[in-house]
Amino acid sequence: MANTYTQLYIHIVFAVKHRDRVIPGSKKADLHRYITGIVEHRECKLIAINSMPDHVHVLIGYNPKFALSDIVRDIKSASSKMMNEGGWVRGKFEWQDGFGAFSYSRSQLNVIIRYIENQEQHHTVKNFVEEYIEILEAFGIEYDRRYIFGWKKEE
Repeated sequence: MANTYTQLYIHIVFAVKHRDRVIPGSKKADLHRYITGIVEHRECKLIAINSMPDHVHVLIGYNPKFALSDIVRDIKSASSKMMNEGGWVRGKFEWQDGFGAFSYSRSQLNVIIRYIENQEQHHTVKNFVEEYIEILEAFGIEYDRRYIFGWKKEE
């Protein structure tokens, strides 16, 4: 697209199906490299990535040439296939339906990058659901607790 200039930063969050804590810590770097390749294949720039056993945070410089939902679909489908073929978990690995996507300005990048990099520390005081609800509320997004990544009644 000639004469099209953009500067779009998107923070993507998605969870393991039922929020099961199954992403092996020993495979984290492999997962991050794989997701980076998918993002770059879609002509986006991976700025930050981190994962916990039950979810992933990805910050990208977004190229609007591709639909964001297609990029996330590709990340989730290709990475789950890779994990299943590699035997990373017992049974079949699946990502939860849906995702969160939040936009940031260039001036906010350092804050969100540190946030993503410090996930391990952050989750010593908050679980994923608490974190996700906090993000939704910070962005003023209405939500139904019944549909937040497989919400369980006991939580």
